[in-house]
Amino acid sequence: MNDRVSSPILVTGGTGTLGRLVVSRLRDAGYDLRVLSRRRPEDGEGNGDEHVTGDLATGEGIEAAVEGAEVVVHLAGSSRGDEAKARHLVEAASRAGTRHLVYISVVGADRIPVIGGIDRAMFGYFESKLAAERLVADSGLPWTTLRATQFHDLMLMAARGMARLPVIPVPAGFRFQPVDAAEVADRLVELALGAPAGLVPDMAGPRIYRMGELVREYLRARGKHRPIVPVPVPGRAARAIRDGANLSPDRAVGHRTWEDFLAARLSTPSDTSPVPA
Repeated sequence: MNDRVSSPILVTGGTGTLGRLVVSRLRDAGYDLRVLSRRRPEDGEGNGDEHVTGDLATGEGIEAAVEGAEVVVHLAGSSRGDEAKARHLVEAASRAGTRHLVYISVVGADRIPVIGGIDRAMFGYFESKLAAERLVADSGLPWTTLRATQFHDLMLMAARGMARLPVIPVPAGFRFQPVDAAEVADRLVELALGAPAGLVPDMAGPRIYRMGELVREYLRARGKHRPIVPVPVPGRAARAIRDGANLSPDRAVGHRTWEDFLAARLSTPSDTSPVPA
């Protein structure tokens, strides 16, 4: 997209971990922002952006949210329900004549089979993301989808929870390649302001870690000690993850390591602040 976007850029999930970063970057670049969320912002939260309320899960308020928005950046996601959210957004954006729909997905969405109850219970997120990807690609709208590995913030939330246990069970053989949300936000802004590009190359962090390594480094940074016990996880999805389906070693384009992230995040005296959703 060579011409500067003149209409508001709609960002779904604009109040989440990634969304806040994308919104602030677009705002700093001088673009008008429209942020979709399920609740109205409290006084002082809006930063001058236009906020609209709507529910992607039901479709309520989505028509009004996309009206007049040439570019839509779809970042609203959860462990379940991404397919329904994408469907409601795609339908509304198609009727509104949106010129570019940008979607954030996850590395491995197309490589991790989710078959049966235990797979769906533990790894349904990948299945939901792939279904949403397909809705975006088949929408008839000009689109761009970026797959990223897990964010440092998510791994921190998991490590915090595990560290509360006297003995920490970790999935045996699971590896992750965490990426910094700020670096993903930079890439998404670049994509949103560019021409629709379809499925673009993955974005992954600079290093691959075993789950036990991530937890152990967190414990070290907090001055804690816990025994870590590998636990086998059954199912085809778990086998795919052990085989590295959630990794993208050829796309280790992120720069911030897990160690660097922890050093910055845990530099405060207390580790009690919540990780944004």
